[in-house]
Amino acid sequence: MKSTVKALALAIALAAGSLVSACTERADARPNAPDAPAEGAPYVLKGTEVRTVSDPVSGREYEVFVSLPASYEASPERRYPVLYVTDADYAFPIIRQIARRVNLEGPVIEEFILVGLSYSRGDSPVASRNRDYTPTPNGPRRARSMVHGGGPAYQTYLKTRAIPFIESRYRADPARRVLLGHSYGGLLGAQIMFTDPGLFEAYILGSPSFWFDERHIMSMEATYARGHEDLPADVFMYIGEYETPGPSSRNTSVNMVGDLRTMERVLQSRGYASLRVRSVVLSDEDHLTVAPAGFTRALMAVLPSRD
Repeated sequence: MKSTVKALALAIALAAGSLVSACTERADARPNAPDAPAEGAPYVLKGTEVRTVSDPVSGREYEVFVSLPASYEASPERRYPVLYVTDADYAFPIIRQIARRVNLEGPVIEEFILVGLSYSRGDSPVASRNRDYTPTPNGPRRARSMVHGGGPAYQTYLKTRAIPFIESRYRADPARRVLLGHSYGGLLGAQIMFTDPGLFEAYILGSPSFWFDERHIMSMEATYARGHEDLPADVFMYIGEYETPGPSSRNTSVNMVGDLRTMERVLQSRGYASLRVRSVVLSDEDHLTVAPAGFTRALMAVLPSRD
């Protein structure tokens, strides 16, 4: 009798063990099941990636944000234009949502890979952009304590590190690179255009700080013109109507609208066969409010849908 009871107990124990084992196996079969987000967790922009692309020359590390188009996975043979945008911390999410929203009722803007160029780790955004987006060390008086003039070095970083990184990992079309920069970012775009125009196919210069260092960028344009008979670039410039001196607190202290119009006029006067340049002055917009409207106009102008 005792042996029978012991045998029965052993059988129950083995059965229980098998049940536990089976439950464990079923749980382990889903190791990647997403956990429910913790209440109050930070918002994450879904469908995006953050990569680190270091600069071995300066020793700095830069974050690069990537957003792939909706058709990317379903179209494995397709290559896409790439839009590189400076000041990515604010510009990347805005441009991503604009591109999606404008296309809600049908294709208006061509699908593209969006790459956000963020600031160097350990630096404040102001310090990083003052250094990396300007062509000379002669910063404005109000910011003389900050380093300026790292634009040429940052341009080298883009050409030798950031762009090759993107084109080696994603289905990017090397012939269709677009650079979008606002303010100092627009100044950086102009610097690249006048020193290595083929690095990008198109340049979107938003509220560009052409005033920097006594309009040094005009000297760069003149230097380029003396040594070249053509400028292969598609250029779109936007600016707000308040970006000129005036009585409103929204007005700027320098005539940025006038500088933009001067640049456009000079470029058109060169007669470059491969240059396309146009601009828009957006009403009731200032240097801070103009970005979303400017981004939208620029995308529609430079990357119109081909469907």
